[in-house]
Amino acid sequence: MKLRSTVLMGILLSIALLSGCGGASASSIGTPTPTTAAPTVSTTPAQSTAVIVSLASATSGAIIYYTVDGSAPTTASQQYQAPFLVASNLTIKAIAVASGINSTVTSQSFSPNVASGTLVWSDEFANTTGTPAQPDPHTWTYDTGNSGFGNHELENYCAWGSSTSPCSTTNPSAFVGTDGYLHITAQQPSAGVYTSARLKSQGLFSFQYGRLEFRAQVPEAQGFWPAAWLLGNNIDTLNWPACGEQDVLERVNAPLTPDWNEGSIHGTGFTGAAGLGTKYNFPAGQTAAGWHTYGMIWSPGTVAYYIDDPAHPYATFTTASLNGLSGAVWPFDTGQSNFIILNLAVGGDWPGLPNGTTPFPSEMLVDYVRIYTN
Repeated sequence: MKLRSTVLMGILLSIALLSGCGGASASSIGTPTPTTAAPTVSTTPAQSTAVIVSLASATSGAIIYYTVDGSAPTTASQQYQAPFLVASNLTIKAIAVASGINSTVTSQSFSPNVASGTLVWSDEFANTTGTPAQPDPHTWTYDTGNSGFGNHELENYCAWGSSTSPCSTTNPSAFVGTDGYLHITAQQPSAGVYTSARLKSQGLFSFQYGRLEFRAQVPEAQGFWPAAWLLGNNIDTLNWPACGEQDVLERVNAPLTPDWNEGSIHGTGFTGAAGLGTKYNFPAGQTAAGWHTYGMIWSPGTVAYYIDDPAHPYATFTTASLNGLSGAVWPFDTGQSNFIILNLAVGGDWPGLPNGTTPFPSEMLVDYVRIYTN
């Protein structure tokens, strides 16, 4: 009888513990504290010891914030949007945030020790296949459709491999030719219908600071608007123009005498009539239809543009260029990288409509895109 009482008391004590009497409740036993996985840092080689850095978190839906100056990251820091080039000595610090919970800080230092003027990344548009090839899908994606893109443009932008009318796989709008050039082709498949391409590295590759070059030749005719330019990765969170825009190659319509290219920058408080741009006049006998190197030298507080000779920029914009512009904010030194865009627009607010003198098809050719250290 005494043994039975002892066993019964043990059973009752166990029930009391499980029900929360005299101890932890069953619901709290073994329940882990919510956490967010810290970001991981991975790299792929670029050129000359430079690398392309990618950040990721194992926590689904986590947002990553990072700094590149060694400071502690917070939710006010730059939000990671795309892999970015690291070609200078720096320290990346990053946190991941999910459901309001911050991860621990990930920190990694890089010391590529690259000399100034060194080529650290390029797309040479090489093609040994014997047939027109897809632009490198690790670098280039596409804007598509015919939304007008904020400028009332007329073209339908087509991605590689798209057969959605009026796009055609037989006559692609963008391809790497066997000649080693990127071809961006404006076509008129039917009356009043135009196709072309707008390639961009958004979400795939970006960089901040350095000397960027495009070697290109462009078509010159009424209604054509070729461009090589950049936007901030943070366009997804800040929108345009707060993300910043850098226009390295941009011109419209038929050649003039002298012929020209315009380099400009845009941001909050300096767009439209308040935009900052400078025209470069080609030397006598030259036009944009010939091969030229269009370059940008991007340093802290400065964006400069040149054509053919990096030692002689034709336009230099600095933070002081915003003096006197109400509400203007310099967007190019926030720690945010920018992505590259190459396109050939047809029509729009600036060039106006193509006409009977406008030849179709016409091509913008790009020999290479290169980035050097400053």
